[in-house]
Amino acid sequence: MYDLTGFQRDLLYVIAGEEEPHGLAIKEELEQYYEKEIHHGRLYPNLDTLVDKGLVEKGRRDRRTNFYTLTRRGQRELEARREWETQYVDL
Repeated sequence: MYDLTGFQRDLLYVIAGEEEPHGLAIKEELEQYYEKEIHHGRLYPNLDTLVDKGLVEKGRRDRRTNFYTLTRRGQRELEARREWETQYVDL
């Protein structure tokens, strides 16, 4: 997880929090959080990076729509990140 950007980590959190979200749903969620537009040229290459790293799987809902799910490795990485965070910030 240490080699991911903050944006990529945010993508993992959004994917983990939704059931098989598609790219547009992920984009909309992040736009609400960041309070600015997320361009396709930023979103999809970063999703592909997470797929390439084995943290996310990409499935096909139909000819035009892909969905994303965390892999077991992605889930473990998020859990490890949360444990690391709570060492420093326990709200």
